[in-house]
Amino acid sequence: MSTALPESHPLADGRTASSALVLAARRQPVPHTPVWFMRQAGRSLPEYRAIRQGTAMLESCFTTDLVVEITLQPVRRYGVDAAIFFSDIVVPLKAIGVDLDIKPGVGPVIAEPFRTAADVDRLRDLTPDDVTPVLAAVTALTGELGATPLIGFAGAPFTLASYLVEGGPSRDHAQTKALMYGAPDVWHALLGRLAEIAGEFLRQQVLAGASAVQLFDSWVGALPARDYREYVLPHSTRALAAVADLGVPRIHFGVGTGELLADMRDAGTDVVGVDFRVPLVEAARRVGDQHALQGNLDPAALFAGRDAVDARVRQVLADAEGLPGHIFNLGHGVLPDTDPDVLHRVVDLVHELTAR
Repeated sequence: MSTALPESHPLADGRTASSALVLAARRQPVPHTPVWFMRQAGRSLPEYRAIRQGTAMLESCFTTDLVVEITLQPVRRYGVDAAIFFSDIVVPLKAIGVDLDIKPGVGPVIAEPFRTAADVDRLRDLTPDDVTPVLAAVTALTGELGATPLIGFAGAPFTLASYLVEGGPSRDHAQTKALMYGAPDVWHALLGRLAEIAGEFLRQQVLAGASAVQLFDSWVGALPARDYREYVLPHSTRALAAVADLGVPRIHFGVGTGELLADMRDAGTDVVGVDFRVPLVEAARRVGDQHALQGNLDPAALFAGRDAVDARVRQVLADAEGLPGHIFNLGHGVLPDTDPDVLHRVVDLVHELTAR
């Protein structure tokens, strides 16, 4: 165990060190396959909609009591093996003064897009004081969760850059790629700064009590592998390296990244997240046996009825048979209209089928 962690940290004092999630991430024997869901805390839960009523998304992310309650809701309801910290990938950008908002039905919108060297200078370093209420929620959660690990997270440099450059969500990432190809010096300066911000955000969450971290690269599947290696990999590596000395499991996940799995592995992660497009057996072939895998039930399958859902869960577990480590998850986030009872059933079924 890393001595860089505070003595009171849940991994250092043993509370979460033998949890199924941490063991699986470290490719050690587990009592059962651990389960958690991306976006498990959110719009699919009626209790979430009730508590968020009248409160904007970003305001929620900076309100300690709300973050704690929302993070705990799916743990209570589903019995998942980990909590995922309720936040948003643009929170550290907002915290350092970037003029942005999360518009319902749209996503993050940037008032003044970042496309020049001068724009890069608008991004200052993130300090713990910038995210005091966020870190207070992490510490409070670790007290509430006991032996259940909390996963901290951050947006990866490419995905953060895509929002900053495009000014919001984009289907083709045209402005992002134009900057990447046409002004590589500006591009690398921008991603270098974002890597520092994301890495510091991860580090502070771990020091406050998170037992694992996930780096989300939601949009990097828009790139071919050659471009990923040249323009993205060094910066994702830097972000994940920010917590390397702390010894916590690191998960790296992206959407549409089947062709990038081996390269994402090389960013310095313990667990490679796999979306629903690539079977785990094929993902294992691409990644090798020195890393655990996470995934990868199609979130749309949860609408197909009990028998179909059960069959799909069994297929994912069959694909994971023999892997050195497996964390069951969806191949992307929980869809807003998902029935919570179906998610509960998935957790119970995975635990039942994999109990050692």
